[in-house]
Amino acid sequence: MTGGAVLFARYAYPPNALGYCGPGDPAALLGYANAGVADGGLVALARQFAGAWPYLALIAAANGRADPLDPAVVEAYWIGNRLLHRVPPGLFAAHLRDRFEERAGRGFPDLAELAVVGGVPHHNFHVFAVYPWVGLLRAGRADEPMRVLDSCRVRWATVLTLHSGLAEVMSQPLTWDGRRLSLGTPEVRLVTVATAGDTLAPRVRVGDTVSVHWDWICDVLSPLRVARLRHYTLSQLRLVNDALRRPVAAAVLDS
Repeated sequence: MTGGAVLFARYAYPPNALGYCGPGDPAALLGYANAGVADGGLVALARQFAGAWPYLALIAAANGRADPLDPAVVEAYWIGNRLLHRVPPGLFAAHLRDRFEERAGRGFPDLAELAVVGGVPHHNFHVFAVYPWVGLLRAGRADEPMRVLDSCRVRWATVLTLHSGLAEVMSQPLTWDGRRLSLGTPEVRLVTVATAGDTLAPRVRVGDTVSVHWDWICDVLSPLRVARLRHYTLSQLRLVNDALRRPVAAAVLDS
């Protein structure tokens, strides 16, 4: 539990600090992540993430894991691993129905179909397919939706420089050409490594490949974990782009 709970805190802190999700105590999450230890207090905080916690519970149940904060379950949701493919598509569709059918309205059949044709309970699926930002893109309002989509997805980046709690990283931005989402030419961005001495990912070094959520480095990634994050990012992008190409393009993406 300790490893998974701390891993969850690393990825959940950035949006929580911005007030987008979870309980109103981001300093506690940062403290747990920085210390690298967990207790019942961290578990209680994790349970208050109404977006992420049900996905963790689904992945755990489908894989016979008693703890939604099992390290492999947490990694499956934020980075991706084989546990995602052990969630039956029908079960995932039912999960989406229970959580989002009322909000999606007429678009729910399209969201359920995504679960059946390759959608998995990964954070980037939630960002691309469940959030309403793609619909706003299609309506011609690009700047803010693209900022949110690109920031909220978990992405990989290479550390170029480190200085005073900040890092310059090279990563591929999310792009929109009016019809499809894709990853663009790598560019340099400034992200946070530490604030007031507190970090999410310990021991970040120049040359590391890291995961970034919003404007924070969350973890240092092995080549295998980079490959997994890339795979699940691209597969869920393809899924959404395929839906957008249909004559009646995924009404849920336009809601």
